[in-house]
Amino acid sequence: MLTLLSMFYYICLRRRSRSGTRGEALTSRRAVESGQRAVLPVSVEVEQYAKEVLDFSSHYGSENSMSYTMWNLAGVPNVYPSSGDFTQTAVFRTYGTWWEQCASAPLPFRRTPKGFYSKDYIELGFEEPVYPTAVEVFETYYPGAIVQILACSHNPFTQNPPTDVRWEVLWSGEPTKVLTPQARQFSPKIKHIGFPTNLLRLEVNSSLLDYYTELDAVILRGVKERPMLALYKMPIIDISDLSDSEEELSDVGGPFRQGDGKHQRTGNGYFDKLPYELIQLILSHLTLPDLCRLAQSCKLLHQHCCDPLQYTQLSLQPYWARLSDASLGHLQSRCTLLQRLNLSWTGNRGALTLMGFSSFMKACGPSLVCLEMSCCHFLNEACLEVISQTCPGLQELNLSSCDRLPPQAFTHISKLTRLRRLVLYRTKIEQTAILSILTFCIELRHLNLGSCVRIEDYDVVASMLATRCRLLCSLDLWRCRNLTDRGLTELVSGCRMLEELDLGWCPTLQSSTGCFQHLARSLPRLRKLFLTANRTVCDSDIEELAASCPCLRHLDILGTRSVSAASLKKLLQSCPQLVLLDVSFCSQIDMRIVQELSGLFPNVAIKKSFTQ
Repeated sequence: MLTLLSMFYYICLRRRSRSGTRGEALTSRRAVESGQRAVLPVSVEVEQYAKEVLDFSSHYGSENSMSYTMWNLAGVPNVYPSSGDFTQTAVFRTYGTWWEQCASAPLPFRRTPKGFYSKDYIELGFEEPVYPTAVEVFETYYPGAIVQILACSHNPFTQNPPTDVRWEVLWSGEPTKVLTPQARQFSPKIKHIGFPTNLLRLEVNSSLLDYYTELDAVILRGVKERPMLALYKMPIIDISDLSDSEEELSDVGGPFRQGDGKHQRTGNGYFDKLPYELIQLILSHLTLPDLCRLAQSCKLLHQHCCDPLQYTQLSLQPYWARLSDASLGHLQSRCTLLQRLNLSWTGNRGALTLMGFSSFMKACGPSLVCLEMSCCHFLNEACLEVISQTCPGLQELNLSSCDRLPPQAFTHISKLTRLRRLVLYRTKIEQTAILSILTFCIELRHLNLGSCVRIEDYDVVASMLATRCRLLCSLDLWRCRNLTDRGLTELVSGCRMLEELDLGWCPTLQSSTGCFQHLARSLPRLRKLFLTANRTVCDSDIEELAASCPCLRHLDILGTRSVSAASLKKLLQSCPQLVLLDVSFCSQIDMRIVQELSGLFPNVAIKKSFTQ
């Protein structure tokens, strides 16, 4: 009996050795003999809330306050276990898919991996580095947006420059739509990592949610000493899997054999007989890492995988954690025909340098028409100068949340005279630079100046837009603090092609001046209008929109006190394309009215947030 058991163990271990090392096999045997997984004593678990918010991609709030800002995610919970819309929580800028349907939205990039869902992120620093055992996120409104949690090896509070920065995924999943908007404590099962961390990154995708997700606090649990676990856990072995025949390793090239059974030299089989264009089409469905791996398989596929026509579009955002100067150097020779490049989120903490970026841009810049660089904190004035010199045909530039760029750097953008889309959300651009840009970039169609708090006088900017950029289709002035009715009137009189206008949280605009009615009469093509948190919007404004803007699709009048159900009903009847209407915190519109209007107009998503 003992002999039979010994032979059984021997067969198991030999079978395992084909895919594992000798050390793993020995560990497997010990695991089988002991019948359990060995775990050594672990030190006491530490629980800590986030000490500081280090970086984020967007937020609903202002740069000069705490309401709805990402900074609310530091420290203990402010709201939990309550549910609802609270200003003390962290809220990202968008939700749902409506914003992707707007004319101002960029085209999606090809070859984006199917498993990459992230749209926004936030990075949090904690007091003490620990080996994570759990991460808990307090979601207080419309949960389900978190799709990935990562840990970093770098201590953000050390004075030493970052070296050999590593990111490990603790947990990842698909975006979900939770059936209820009620608060919850989200604590997914996380992976154990081999280094201590006090820097976490949450990535979110709110596309399935019916309203803004709100986060209240994050807990990191962990131990200071590395837990010592057995290296391998013995899998269940099926008795039919114990074949030890060498026939398993026999040649699998049967389809290319001749009738006499002898092997013939067939090169690449029939693959190289396919038309070049067809092979290129097949390879166009591969992700970038797969394309690079395939290039190492044979000369034929190397030629196809390195063809610049495979790299007319390149999104490196999904690989932000691994991208370096060496990565760009490796891709450089393949990108001579590159037209659209997405470097968003890349290069932070020393991963990309001016030298590596400059070399790459000199190779691919001449043909580039679109450059996405949101949250690229390695950018400096010299980098923007390189872009202005190497990309003469650039039409789209996104510098969203590049909030560490110095104000003087933005003057180089004025040299990109063919720009049609420019996103400067949450940057430090100042008035002199934006006026210079508008002077020379007269082909602008889409401009985002949301949360650009350093612009001193938006009336002057509006006047310049009306004079120089008459073909403007979309304009985002979210949270600009000093636009008056005079500037708005001049703007809509000069830019009559506007289809999207975001005036959310612009407190200096007053309905009593007639500016909103003049806006409606001047912009018959209007499809999106945000008047968020403007308390003065009234029935006459809504009725003028109903009469003059039949193409309206998105309207946000959150917080108004003077709009009645009757005017909203008239608007819904007159604007058949309307799909989104936000009436949250409108004092005359209660849930009963919302339910009644939703029943009459089922194709319109009427939003009404609550607190509990």
